[in-house]
Amino acid sequence: MAVAQPTAPTAAPSRWQKRWKQLSIIFDSRVATIGLAIVLFWLLLGFISLFWTPYGPNTQDFVQNLGPNSTNLLGTDHLGRDILSRLMQGTQVILLKTRLPGDTSIFIPGGVAIWGVIGSVVVGSFLGLNAGYRGGWWDQIIMQVLDALIAFPVIVLYLVVIAALGQGDLVVILAITITGAPGVARLVRSLALDIKTRDYIHAAETRGESVWFIMFKEILPNARGPILVDSMLRVGYAIFAIGTLGFLGIGLPPPDPDWGNMVNEARRFIFANPIAVIWPAIAIASLVIGLNLFADGMREELTRYQK
Repeated sequence: MAVAQPTAPTAAPSRWQKRWKQLSIIFDSRVATIGLAIVLFWLLLGFISLFWTPYGPNTQDFVQNLGPNSTNLLGTDHLGRDILSRLMQGTQVILLKTRLPGDTSIFIPGGVAIWGVIGSVVVGSFLGLNAGYRGGWWDQIIMQVLDALIAFPVIVLYLVVIAALGQGDLVVILAITITGAPGVARLVRSLALDIKTRDYIHAAETRGESVWFIMFKEILPNARGPILVDSMLRVGYAIFAIGTLGFLGIGLPPPDPDWGNMVNEARRFIFANPIAVIWPAIAIASLVIGLNLFADGMREELTRYQK
């Protein structure tokens, strides 16, 4: 009579194995992988520019309107500044560093677009959770205020905030937060309305858990997938917003260049030196496209994974 051999207990996956399994979802999507590669390219270029650029991004030691050559790979602008150096430096203010008011040499890690989206996600999630889970007059008041903000054109809200507070990195972050929070709140509210009907929410209520515990420990973690995907898209919107404000001349102040301001300065000389307009426009478009591809791929994979 055959005796069944005892099977060895399988080891539980480590924390790093769980993290890698979650990250491997990205590489299951070709679209997400391409988008991630584009985003990582600009991040790498920004990190390199923290320590090195071909030339000083604001120095004017070159021939004006110089075309691409072995010395200036992307040519120079109408003031003789190296375009590649200015593109690399412009990546910093969008993705890697935020300058504090006063001394522009003091900054905090994280670009203006990143902090603007983080601010809108934090504020929008707080409002959306309260509106969706609490309901009643909480829902009525919060959504009425947010609907009033959504009714205003986004560019008008940008202009109002900047006109009231002046130019600066923190002001642009505040403007992105104010304009992005209503959209995040509506998304989180819809997720909260669905999740609060689940059995584990009823179980938490039966245990006597507080409202704040249920919102931030039960509902929010289970809504993080759509929120993360939406955040990736909003980083692209924030980059467009920064470029628009820079083009209008009311965005990020000097000395660090931003891509929208580069387009604005070069457009007056577009017939004499079109490459000075083309390269920053390509930078904005490629980074936004990369973020959109990454977000779309992640949405598809998360939907398939949940099914």
